[in-house]
Amino acid sequence: MESRNPVLTRMEQEAKANGGYAGFGTATATQAPPVGSDAPPAMPVEMTPAGRAMTINDVVVRTATMFVPLLITAYFAWTLQVGFGIVLIAMFVALGLGFWGALSKTVRPVVFLAYATVEGVVVGGFSFWMQEYVNQSQWAAGNADPPNIVLQAVLGTLAAFAAMLFLYGTRIIKVTGRFKKMMMIAFLAYFGIALASLVGAIFGLNDGWGFYGMDGLGILLCAAGVALASFSLVLDFDAIETGVKMGVPERESWRAAFGLTVTLVWLYLELLRLLAILNRN
Repeated sequence: MESRNPVLTRMEQEAKANGGYAGFGTATATQAPPVGSDAPPAMPVEMTPAGRAMTINDVVVRTATMFVPLLITAYFAWTLQVGFGIVLIAMFVALGLGFWGALSKTVRPVVFLAYATVEGVVVGGFSFWMQEYVNQSQWAAGNADPPNIVLQAVLGTLAAFAAMLFLYGTRIIKVTGRFKKMMMIAFLAYFGIALASLVGAIFGLNDGWGFYGMDGLGILLCAAGVALASFSLVLDFDAIETGVKMGVPERESWRAAFGLTVTLVWLYLELLRLLAILNRN
């Protein structure tokens, strides 16, 4: 069954186009002796690989590289307290860059780094808004020491990453065709709800929170987003492991790192929003 993950799909196509799987770019050839010759057949000769195959370390390094510009622009967005318009524009620009990089036949590290840079504006701006919202709400309730929900969201993201890595590594959670199909259906349903909520938020629905500002329903939507983003990490782990087994070229580690970065940012933002709702007055 072909993967529904665009990053993995592109890696699979790259592997098939260059000679197969674990022996990526390798082949054997046997030179036959001249006709009528008594010489024994020549031994098979292994062809030189087309390039170094991707490793787990490559993905780790590329992911860390993408987080450098993301954290830098997030810091400046937080410090400058960027407005809603700038964050909204940055969100759509990052979305366009993300689709370009993920679906392009050519691996484009510059596009992935540009995505990380622009996405940092979204992360920094959203983090500032959520923390200020909680601060104002807690101060109004007489609490002089509001919780640091940004730190809590970061720790929660790391904890979820470790938990999903453990569950995947021990095969408690197995990535099957059915699992991928269920994740795709859940993702499309959630994306549709989130998009409708965003439109409602722009027009001031529930004080700019959209559907997430509705009592009960907002918490359930946030919890569903956190769960969906967490299980999406399993798909990323499977994509990376499959790419390594197929022997895809080293440059594909950029595409794998991009997929992992997108999921981690998504998980962090969902956790941050959930914490903001739970800590409001």
